[in-house]
Amino acid sequence: MRITSKGQVTIPQAIREQAGLLPHTEVDFVYDGKTVQIVRVDGSKSSRGARIVEHLRGRLAGKGLTTDQLMALTRR
Repeated sequence: MRITSKGQVTIPQAIREQAGLLPHTEVDFVYDGKTVQIVRVDGSKSSRGARIVEHLRGRLAGKGLTTDQLMALTRR
């Protein structure tokens, strides 16, 4: 197997199935100085986008704005 010029590699289907790596599964790469491991990201870890959404959740609640007004604020 070769790494592409973009740094991509295809994980063989049989290995993906055995490891339970479905489409959209988040993984990390661990390097110990000799080998690289692909490990599934712990479900308790959230992505940057998820952390931002969680941080902002409820910030405009109770401000007396309608849904249309809230949407207008996000589209500026």
